[in-house]
Amino acid sequence: MAKTNPLQFVQQVRSEVSKVVWPGRREVLLTTGMVLALTAVVAVFFTLIDLAIRAGLEGILSFFG
Repeated sequence: MAKTNPLQFVQQVRSEVSKVVWPGRREVLLTTGMVLALTAVVAVFFTLIDLAIRAGLEGILSFFG
């Protein structure tokens, strides 16, 4: 691997960072809202699955116990 002096490295990093396209405020708010909404949906889904499994196990255990 070729060695790069620190000055060249910093210049290359600055060059690459200038190529980054940063999201706008609207895009950040929209994607954040989507993440929060999907997190809530997944939480409700797993809560319902947990309740169903619990009810099933309680039914099975009460049948044998």
